[in-house]
Amino acid sequence: MNYLALLTQRDLPTWGLPAKPQVTDRLFRMLAALHGQTWNAAQVGKSLGLSYHTVNSYVDYLFGAFLVRLLPAFHSNLRKRLVKRPKFFLRDSGLVHALLNVADQRSLLDQPWVGASWEGYVIEQALGQLAALGKKHEAYYLKTSDGYELDLVIDHGAELWAVEVKLTSSPSPEDFSRLDKAADLIGASRRFLVSQVKESAGNDRRLSCNLPAFLERLRDA
Repeated sequence: MNYLALLTQRDLPTWGLPAKPQVTDRLFRMLAALHGQTWNAAQVGKSLGLSYHTVNSYVDYLFGAFLVRLLPAFHSNLRKRLVKRPKFFLRDSGLVHALLNVADQRSLLDQPWVGASWEGYVIEQALGQLAALGKKHEAYYLKTSDGYELDLVIDHGAELWAVEVKLTSSPSPEDFSRLDKAADLIGASRRFLVSQVKESAGNDRRLSCNLPAFLERLRDA
């Protein structure tokens, strides 16, 4: 029996999820396709023949089982119209790949959603580390109606960190320019462009770096 079958047929029913295993299996596959997108329970419910209340109750179980993350939208009195729905992620990127029938790295890199997979992985590593270290924080994402975006906003209390995630080994100056504009919008004091570069560039307030270097900054925060 594979991991998904164990979850849908044994573990989740034992933990109290009232859905039939076949419904849970279909739900997981749909959730994998929505990884990294704004959450819309009504859309999922329509596809599964369920009410949005039922879908939300099922996702609440998955949240309690540490299988999903709903990243809240950043909220502030900005003079911008903000997207207010949370962004949805399955916390295990390997499960996402398995549900979407990706067998190896080469086929993964050919997928149109590979950027969302990388984004979710970076967010999970960052927030998981903060939780493990017991560092108090609040986490959000930012998206405005006119195109300002931040993949991750970390509120440490004393300062805001603005984070943009790119699946590239050579981020462009335009990538950092867009990050700066969105970071300025919320008054973020530190900005990080996290990609797959080999060497960091910049300073502690404005840094282009890879994931290990970013996690190191989080440890020292």
